[in-house]
Amino acid sequence: MHESLKEKVLEANLDLLRHKLVIFTWGNASERDPETGHIVIKPSGMPYNEMKTRHMVVLDADGKQLEGDLNPSSDAATHVVLYRNFKNIGGVVHTHSEWATSWSQSGRSLPPYGTTHADYFYGEIPCTRALTKEEIEDDYEVNTGKVIVETFRDLDYGSMPGVLVHGHAPFTWGKDGRDAVHNAVVIEEVAKMGFRTEVLGHRDPIEQFLLDKHYLRKHGKNSYYGQK
Repeated sequence: MHESLKEKVLEANLDLLRHKLVIFTWGNASERDPETGHIVIKPSGMPYNEMKTRHMVVLDADGKQLEGDLNPSSDAATHVVLYRNFKNIGGVVHTHSEWATSWSQSGRSLPPYGTTHADYFYGEIPCTRALTKEEIEDDYEVNTGKVIVETFRDLDYGSMPGVLVHGHAPFTWGKDGRDAVHNAVVIEEVAKMGFRTEVLGHRDPIEQFLLDKHYLRKHGKNSYYGQK
């Protein structure tokens, strides 16, 4: 079942290692099949250099395991919540990359300090509120997804393809697993740049008109970046 999708998801997970976004088993990537709604995700706790296509786990849209001998990623329930609520995404990535995770641990959103940020994220990358003791003890992974969805109540997940989970780490998403990995790489880079910008004594985000120019020249109906 979904053999080609399993290969794509394996490669997305291995890309996290190639881009040095994960250490040991700290992260996961998944992708959703647009026809069935089935989700393919990596197994829990397996080192990346040992993973093969046959190890990928298939879930239905509600997170029930359909195929695979191994347990799915412990964050699978969070992925399921995101797919259920963010209808147009096809891939989800979670890492503990050091720079973005530092912002998550600080409980701070990441301001758009420059045009690199603006090319991908249309505004401040939000940090969620902290989960309550009850939310953590009750259904932690599901509630992690719910607090992300809550954070995007008044935000467009399409123009803001990532979030910092308070005290935890970043999640990103995209049209497929590869796109979600791409956004995970970018959120890590802009988190690093943002930290250094603040160390240099600057805390003013770029002007809205510059943010608009850089985001909209790459996204939307009037975009002109790249080739047609």
